[in-house]
Amino acid sequence: MPIHTALFETHAIRRVYDEETEIWWFSVVDIIQVLTQQADYQAARNYWKVLKNRLVKEGSQSVTDCNRLKLPASDGKQYLTDVASAETLLRLVQSIPSPKAEPIKQWLAKVGYERMQEMADPALSLDRARATWQQHGRSDKWIEQRMTGQETRNKLTDYWASHAVKPGQEFAMLTNIIHQEWSGVSVKKHKAMKGLQDHNLRDHMSEAELIFTALAELSTRHIAQAEQAQGLNENKEAASKGGGIAGHARAALESKTGKSVLTGENFLPPRTTPRLRGVKKN
Repeated sequence: MPIHTALFETHAIRRVYDEETEIWWFSVVDIIQVLTQQADYQAARNYWKVLKNRLVKEGSQSVTDCNRLKLPASDGKQYLTDVASAETLLRLVQSIPSPKAEPIKQWLAKVGYERMQEMADPALSLDRARATWQQHGRSDKWIEQRMTGQETRNKLTDYWASHAVKPGQEFAMLTNIIHQEWSGVSVKKHKAMKGLQDHNLRDHMSEAELIFTALAELSTRHIAQAEQAQGLNENKEAASKGGGIAGHARAALESKTGKSVLTGENFLPPRTTPRLRGVKKN
């Protein structure tokens, strides 16, 4: 997974982007060092060790939600390090009395977690996304399809969340099943086809790819609701069936047109012209 460094004031915060779950993981100790204003990294590690033990005894979910990934250290080597998503870090911040608490919350939002603001005001998400897509040259028709597909996606994930499916890895697993069934390739392979790395696949889909993705996710939700799917295993079955419906529709369209719905085209900035890669000029 790609490792990046983001700056908070003069402090370097290590973070890792998980392409499959589309989640940023931040180094917990780096955040602790900022909050405790410790110049010594080892002192921050010790603080986190004590805090983690206390939170475990209290039954806090925050520690459970942390992960461990290899991150580069000052000696150039990589070591297993506690990392957490922005949501988990926002809960951890509440446990540490610090004048930096509010600034670090604002920083977490600024470096990629506008989602915290959007939860309070969903219109922010729509306005921000529309403006970004317009700046990148997307057509109004494409933007409308992208936003419609996102609404369909949100309804599906809302169903999952309320029926014992865990956000993150389990959401990603179900998403991949749906994608594999309708497209014939995994999310990872589809991104590779388009030459994408740290990018949202949907932001680089064609209109047809967006439509079939939405059909697959709409079908999955309806099937899950009809079968009252609960938990990961039952929703896996619904995901396979829903994705399969869109897969049959894709195959039928391709047989009539002789053209593949899947494409390697993307909206990455080309070297010479701002047009969609793979599309010839008229």
